[in-house]
Amino acid sequence: MTDLADSATEPVEHVLTVDCPEAPGIVHAVSRFLLEHGSDIIDNHQFGDRRDGHFFMRVRFATSGSENNTDTLRRDFAAVAVPFAMRWHLETVNTRRRVLIMVSRYGHCLNDLLFRTRSGDLPIDVVAVVSNHRDHEELVAWHGIPFFHVPVTPATKPEAEARLMEIIDLCGRLAGWTINIHHSFLPSFKGAKPYHQAHDRGVKLVGATAHYVTADLDEGPIIAQEVIDVDHSHTPDDLAAIGRDAESAALARAVRWHCEGRVFVQGRRTVVLR
Repeated sequence: MTDLADSATEPVEHVLTVDCPEAPGIVHAVSRFLLEHGSDIIDNHQFGDRRDGHFFMRVRFATSGSENNTDTLRRDFAAVAVPFAMRWHLETVNTRRRVLIMVSRYGHCLNDLLFRTRSGDLPIDVVAVVSNHRDHEELVAWHGIPFFHVPVTPATKPEAEARLMEIIDLCGRLAGWTINIHHSFLPSFKGAKPYHQAHDRGVKLVGATAHYVTADLDEGPIIAQEVIDVDHSHTPDDLAAIGRDAESAALARAVRWHCEGRVFVQGRRTVVLR
């Protein structure tokens, strides 16, 4: 028989993320808050950027007692955050992010994310997949996930973009947290057949970059990158296959770090507390 008193005080793990202008006493204030709320720090990562004068912190901690629930912790920490002008977020470790995947014709990253989600490797719930092609509709349906086909032509582009925003609204506004993946040859090999261009130039590395989407195409703050050695023996098709592996690995890391609250956007770049 389970003791109800014991289960009521079973520790609950939370993650607190903080960033603010550098100032004396930040770590002391956060530590004192956790101590006063009977918390046990499991791990802590912090970084003070002296060049920009900015401080970043991610703390994973466990707390017990019904009086230390998530809402109470958030309410009490707000008073700690104000004097330091903190941007902060506090949630339980088991919080799962709702994710909308947008995919075009190539499905390697989609397949990888769906597999990692189904196997429990990523802390996300894929709520829908939207594409301008139907190539992956059966795969998405097999995973039991809603699929939305939004075809795009020059004539229908405004309507397609409006429909896409309707779907995004159904899943919750992304509000600047959209992650994109592309090969890392940019800006060297733009346009069609980048791997053929790279082969012609004898590249020695194939890579991929995962970044947040901004108005500047493929120039948003970088979250994760992957590089793989190649040589003269690789054909353009080999390079493309290696590139797909790099893209899948970089995107999976970026999604994981984002969903675990490890990524802080600071201007045009990110700080990732791993």
